[in-house]
Amino acid sequence: MAASKKAVENANRLRYIRALERFQKSMVSYFTNSQALTQEHFEKKLANALKLLQRTEAVQLYKGELQDLQNFVKKIITYQNSSEDIENIKEEVLYHANQLEKSKNAKRYKKDKHIKSKFDDWE
Repeated sequence: MAASKKAVENANRLRYIRALERFQKSMVSYFTNSQALTQEHFEKKLANALKLLQRTEAVQLYKGELQDLQNFVKKIITYQNSSEDIENIKEEVLYHANQLEKSKNAKRYKKDKHIKSKFDDWE
């Protein structure tokens, strides 16, 4: 039995999202764990990560945090042949990765116990 068109589109979308996340995690871990940052190592790592990303077909994403992830990955790719200092690239990439994680966590996790109005009826 053949898969429906919607199931195939959903599978392709998930595959693309996982490829974006894998690319992002790979680059962030490179910047956080590498002792010797050089432009050559960065370009080599970026080319290797791009190979995996280019295997998947790009899909239109509609959710805000996924669009942010996609824009973040595109921004990292623009640094491929830039003349910018590697330390500046590292700072920008890690800053934007942190902002992306903060926006994800803000939507998923809220502590109700710190909301004062929740306990007003106890008095």
